[in-house]
Amino acid sequence: MAHFAQLNENNEVIQVIVVGNQDCRDAQGNESEEVGINFCKSLLGAHTNWRQTSYNNSIRKRYAGIGYVYNAELDAFIPPKPYPSWTLDTQEASWVPPIPKPSDEGTGDPPKLYMWNEDTLGWDLFNPNATPPTV
Repeated sequence: MAHFAQLNENNEVIQVIVVGNQDCRDAQGNESEEVGINFCKSLLGAHTNWRQTSYNNSIRKRYAGIGYVYNAELDAFIPPKPYPSWTLDTQEASWVPPIPKPSDEGTGDPPKLYMWNEDTLGWDLFNPNATPPTV
């Protein structure tokens, strides 16, 4: 099975569909993204815009999800930006924080977990047993 992401006018993923392998093969029996795109257009309209995506991340850096954006320059699907302070790593096509996550995450008993704090631009130790603040 092949997967194709439909893009809107801003290259944002609006849906992902599954296409049978037989509907992605050219006349010689080779898998072809162009053939798959044409199949998608035959189903959902010639005016629609499609890019192939892959569950195993073998093309375009990662599997496309609704809300991701296709970046043609990087030929990659970019997830939504998690925080305003994070920047795009163009090599990995992923968002990175201004400072790296502490290297001791996952160590200790119980294991240490960190959450990004946009207010302080730093990592906070997450305590799953803490009482949430009242509003």
